[in-house]
Amino acid sequence: MKVFLTGSTGFVGKRILQDLLKKNYQVRCVVRQGSEQKIVHYKEAADIVQGDITDVDSLRGKLAGCDAVINLVGIIREFPGKGITFEKLHYEGTVNLLKAAREQGVRRFIQMSALGARKDGKTQYQQTKFRAEECIQSSGLDYTIFRPSVIYGPGDKFVNLFVRMLKTLQFVPVIGNGRYQMQPVSVENVSNGFVRSIEQKDSIGKIFVVGGPEKMEFNRIIDIIGSVLCVPPYKLHIPVFIMNLAAEMFDWLPAFPVTKDQISMLLEGNTCDEKPFLNHFSIKSIEFKQGISKYFIS
Repeated sequence: MKVFLTGSTGFVGKRILQDLLKKNYQVRCVVRQGSEQKIVHYKEAADIVQGDITDVDSLRGKLAGCDAVINLVGIIREFPGKGITFEKLHYEGTVNLLKAAREQGVRRFIQMSALGARKDGKTQYQQTKFRAEECIQSSGLDYTIFRPSVIYGPGDKFVNLFVRMLKTLQFVPVIGNGRYQMQPVSVENVSNGFVRSIEQKDSIGKIFVVGGPEKMEFNRIIDIIGSVLCVPPYKLHIPVFIMNLAAEMFDWLPAFPVTKDQISMLLEGNTCDEKPFLNHFSIKSIEFKQGISKYFIS
């Protein structure tokens, strides 16, 4: 069985690519020109082709012979000056991929969405993820949609950020009171769901919210990271209005760690009922401390 995989050069994509190959799936990875070096060590095991889901013409013939599509393409911040927007990547890219799948005879379509995706979302990130879901649901294809919470693991941009701060500065800036809740989920658990869903017919036509086994305040997450690193974390609480002002001023800088939209989503929390996902795919959940102890102790 052959799987067409987008987003294979990303943090989650590399893990799903690895697990697909372990399960003896044939995998065709579509990558933008110049990005193939990020997965060069898979060039013998996977079929790596050039293409871009924001350019429908570049997908012509690329899905031929595939049995399923896994779409992982997503961004967490926009850079409009470079043509990198939520509308273009999340929505238009998904529309292009659906069109290519229908034209090239691929019926199975598995989508990475996001927890909090909804029509009335506070941010364009949430709204464009939801609009992509709507297109998938009306496509006539055999779809499964996953909405994960924050995903952690080797190479992530969440836990690694705080690990670097604690190792170098021994403090972490916390927006507001830090009492908003999150439900970080390990990349292994997420990948297990995607891979197992490919041939599970009872997952077709369903949306799964995906989270770890613990709902935790942000303060607690930082405490756990500090305990694993054996670095007592000093949390520097910064008022929300100051962070919003800073984000508005420096949003355009890639190095600035947070945007106004990200602050908004952080403050509203990011939790779910993880049990239906875990039970459906027979996944044994990994607790946060156990997961980061495996990945982030050097």
